[in-house]
Amino acid sequence: MTETACPGCGVVLDEVEGPTHRYMSSSPACWGAYGEILAAEYSNAVLMDVHRLSVDAYAVQHPGDDSRQAIQSVGLHLARLYVALEHGVIGDRARAAMEKFAVHKSTLEVLTPPEVFTITVGEVVPFAGTQAHQEKVRAWARSAWDDWHQHHETVRRWADKCLQ
Repeated sequence: MTETACPGCGVVLDEVEGPTHRYMSSSPACWGAYGEILAAEYSNAVLMDVHRLSVDAYAVQHPGDDSRQAIQSVGLHLARLYVALEHGVIGDRARAAMEKFAVHKSTLEVLTPPEVFTITVGEVVPFAGTQAHQEKVRAWARSAWDDWHQHHETVRRWADKCLQ
């Protein structure tokens, strides 16, 4: 079987035919692996505790093009990783902060993604639905946030005004 690298996160997986996200840059295999993680989370209420982290980590590792929608997606997902990981803001409080932040999404600028991502969907999907699922997703989310370190100050500036 032929392997191919995902244009977003760089994970190398067996090449498959299939759909991808409309504006996130992913390979069909990567998108399919992410779907396995989501399926595990949607089928087990306990795993929903880390669902937002899965969504955010995947989104920031597949930034897409320079379209307004892609720019806003990266900014919003980075901001949500920031408030969750650096401030412990989750649940209704995180949702309220992101609603405030979304009002400003038209002002977000293009952020150059990291050249390499430390942990990708490829390291998480083997654990989808297992006891290690939450631990792996948390590590993935933390690494995704850390990998964007060159933009942390920008994201903090964007998001901090929404935490008040």
